[in-house]
Order: sequence, then structure tokens, then C-alpha cells
Amino acid sequence: MGLFDFVRNIGKSILGDDGEQAAAIQKNIVELLGDRVENLTVQYEDGLVSLGGQVDSGATKQKCVLLAGNLKDVEKVNDDHLSVKPQPEAPPEPEFQFYTIVSGDTLWKIASKYYGNGAKWETLFDANREVIQNPDLIYPGQVIRVPQKAD
Repeated sequence: MGLFDFVRNIGKSILGDDGEQAAAIQKNIVELLGDRVENLTVQYEDGLVSLGGQVDSGATKQKCVLLAGNLKDVEKVNDDHLSVKPQPEAPPEPEFQFYTIVSGDTLWKIASKYYGNGAKWETLFDANREVIQNPDLIYPGQVIRVPQKAD
């Protein structure tokens, strides 16, 4: 996927002292994604996070990027060294795009924009459960995954 931009001065603040940021990011990702991520490596330098290792799907890879990028003091995430393990006979993954939340957004409003029906907000919530713990607590600058099609 490559290099992704995020708003550096917003998001959850979990990063500790200098030299400990990478460990905090890695712990956050592993806690939320568990065994879907293997051999995760995280490097942090001046707002840039570089991810490595293997994940079970493209969706998990996207979630790793979002979990790292939606943190305070993170400006860019590079996932070039984070690979998806080949899955024999796996069905094709649905298409997603990233969306940056702006002031006044709600999941209902975003679902209305993308699906023509605000009642499909749960599709957005389900696609971002690791990133959005409470659907009423999204914030401007937060980046989420938007499935191309709603269920």
C-alpha cells in the first residue's frame, strides 16, 4: 500500500517517552488485533511509523495502518514491510477506501454520503471496530475504512 498521511496533533495519546513510542504502538496493535498479526515490528521516528511483519488479510493490514496512524504524534505510516500471508482459496476481499472524519461528521452522515442510507452506519462501525470503540466518539482528523458496498 505505501505511505499514509495522518493529522499529527490529534488522536489517542498512548505514546510515552522518547524511545518508547514504537513499543507502545506495537502493544496497541497486538492487543487489538491479536493473532491476526505475526512478527510485528514497529519503528517510530519523528512522527513516522514503519510497520513490518505478516497479517492474515488486507483488512488487517489496513487496520494496522489505522491503529498506528490515529495516534497523537503520528503523521505518517509506512506499511511497505507489512505483508499479507497467502491464503489458499480465500475469497476476494471487499474494496475499501480511507476517509478522514471532519467536524460535524457522524457515522450516520458518512453512511448517508457513501451508501445513500444513514441506517447503514453499522457497516462503517463493523469495518472499524478496532479503531472506533464507541460509534458516538469519532473525532475530526480520525481516519476510518469505508467498505465500497454496505451489507
